[in-house]
Amino acid sequence: MAQGVAAAAQPAAASSTAVAVPPEIPLVGADAAAVSVPSAANAWGGERTGNEATLSDRVVSYRIDAELDAAKHAINGKQQMTWRNRSDRAVHSVYMHLYLNAFQNERSTFFTERSVLTAHGDSRGRGAVKKGQWGWIELKQVRQSAAPLKWTFVHPDGGPEADQTVVRIDLAEPVPAGGTLTLDIDFLSQLPRVIERTGYFGDFNMVGQWFPKIGVLELPGERGATAPRWNVHEFHFNSEFYADFGSYDVSMTVPSDYTVGAVGEQQGEPVKKDGKTTYRFVQGDVHDFAWVAAKGYQTLDASYVGPGSPKVAVRVIYPPEYLASAQPVLKATLDSLAYFSNTLGAYPYRTVTAVVPPYNADEAGGMEYPTFFTAEGYAKIDSQTADQWEIDFVTIHEFGHGYFYGLLASNEFEEPMLDEGLNEYWDQRMLRERNQRILVPTTWMRRLGMTPTMDVFAMERMSAGLGRPVDPLGQNSWNRLSSSSYGTVYSRTATAMHDLEERLGKEVTERAFREYYKRWHFRHPSVADLRAALIDVSGDAKTVNEVFDQYVFGTAKIDDRISAIDNKEVLPLAGSESKDGKRSEVDADALDKQIAKQRSDWKKAHPDAKPDSGGPFPWRGTVTVVRDGAQVPQLLRVKFADGSSEDVHWNDDRRWARFVFTKPTKIVSAELDPEQKIYLDANKLNDSLTTKPNGAASRRWGADVGALVQAFYAFLVTL
Repeated sequence: MAQGVAAAAQPAAASSTAVAVPPEIPLVGADAAAVSVPSAANAWGGERTGNEATLSDRVVSYRIDAELDAAKHAINGKQQMTWRNRSDRAVHSVYMHLYLNAFQNERSTFFTERSVLTAHGDSRGRGAVKKGQWGWIELKQVRQSAAPLKWTFVHPDGGPEADQTVVRIDLAEPVPAGGTLTLDIDFLSQLPRVIERTGYFGDFNMVGQWFPKIGVLELPGERGATAPRWNVHEFHFNSEFYADFGSYDVSMTVPSDYTVGAVGEQQGEPVKKDGKTTYRFVQGDVHDFAWVAAKGYQTLDASYVGPGSPKVAVRVIYPPEYLASAQPVLKATLDSLAYFSNTLGAYPYRTVTAVVPPYNADEAGGMEYPTFFTAEGYAKIDSQTADQWEIDFVTIHEFGHGYFYGLLASNEFEEPMLDEGLNEYWDQRMLRERNQRILVPTTWMRRLGMTPTMDVFAMERMSAGLGRPVDPLGQNSWNRLSSSSYGTVYSRTATAMHDLEERLGKEVTERAFREYYKRWHFRHPSVADLRAALIDVSGDAKTVNEVFDQYVFGTAKIDDRISAIDNKEVLPLAGSESKDGKRSEVDADALDKQIAKQRSDWKKAHPDAKPDSGGPFPWRGTVTVVRDGAQVPQLLRVKFADGSSEDVHWNDDRRWARFVFTKPTKIVSAELDPEQKIYLDANKLNDSLTTKPNGAASRRWGADVGALVQAFYAFLVTL
């Protein structure tokens, strides 16, 4: 197969020897990350009102004829792409993604980063590639009108010279400002054995990242741009995608005994000829296209009808061995349609297709495309384990990408928290609304008849790396310490948004996210645009900016703790004093007798008094709190021996504080965040303290500590 890779690279390598035309429009560099300046009001054509001719401002259209060679797992493609130059200047070169080339050898950016990042944390996409299992995309010919074009591989992010995931195509005729470009491209896509997201296993072909795809030309006022620039990054190990909205018209020819599913709506009846069948799928107002072709697969269908949405055809495509998963995936998809439509905005497309990959193709699971996603498969769903929760969560999560990745179309290269993180947060809100807790038994727990459960956001904080965050949430997807740090984009964002919701209020937060969706669906928001929507709706710039400065743009840690509880009885004190010009002295021995008499008299008057219920003298209790991280508004609840309690707010920048209470009885316990609103606190076990041994706090948060649970849910990082 090494010979095949070399041959695939030859046409481009030969053309790259020509004198290249310097790009007149610069490329976004490798340091691009969280945007701090909100986009202009007219960015991406302005907010979509619903009265436009198309749902999105369509920048590009693709017409593709693809034929699958099922034996070789290869696709021969002919593509006609029409692209509109939105800028105010002529374009002499365009840039395209050739994502499949990430899998052609170990010298690509993807594999180079994989060898480093997985040494410092777990991740998906770690499977070994054997001989004959590599994948690539080969440009056979690129034409503008009748003129053949030359191309050169480029490295916007400074990746290895051998990487061929981004290509510059030099045009025979420039595209004028406002003009359109049509390219005819012949290509060959060789699928790899499933490594990550795409590929084959047996007679299963998950066809993703498979066609030449143009990069995004951003204009001033869009995601922090101050001048036109090409946003087209290499395919990194920890990154996903970013593309313009447009339309797709794709015909796929496969063996007639294969089941096909794809982005969009099937057009008419498939055409059969010579043992092959051609399917045609069309979808507008999306920014990617993927499909599946698998032998012997089955389908399960339903429909969704909701306010503001067209009738939505919902289909699950699954292998026979995972029949048990089909109905749960279908139900979770229907439930997701209702929840996301009601909380963010009506689902605008006519189809949703969910694919359950076969056994041994797990790396193709848990992946999203517009109107199309892959789920998880189980031969049996055991109600005494977390199987049901896992299949529900993965389905909800991948459907949810249809909003945060699909309709909002954020830049997953540079701001992954806007998709993976916000989606994770909204998924868990849905599960919380359904009162669906996580079942966390292990084998030994099951033997003892124990089936403990965990709140969904408690699970998120467990894997959020709160004790030592090393990268801001707003950092780009690839410039991170490790794959584990990238994984915290999911859980730490969900936890941060949970805490922000607690501070702003559930109803206010939901209105803010609905406004964010209203403003930015069918456009491309930035982190700054999310922040602006949250501030505009809540009116609380101080809280929103504090959270963004600490966690999105920074690496703050919260760890407030109860340091000490001290109780001291307030007794008469010996000594000398001057009053009205006369000095008197209280004798210590006499005072001791006075105190003893007062105690005796009190006991006689209260013969049934319980210990610590009070006495003749009050108690001065002191609670000391210490702040080992960033400032966050805290509620301190102090309980006394007589059953009473008192709440105090600690909302200042002191690194430590003492709160003093004079009461008839002693302090018996003190707790920070008694209502459990601050999940970003790295150590919840030191939030409370008692004057007597009490294991309640340890039991309450014990599941937060167990490595067995963390391993059990490590799959979340792979979604």
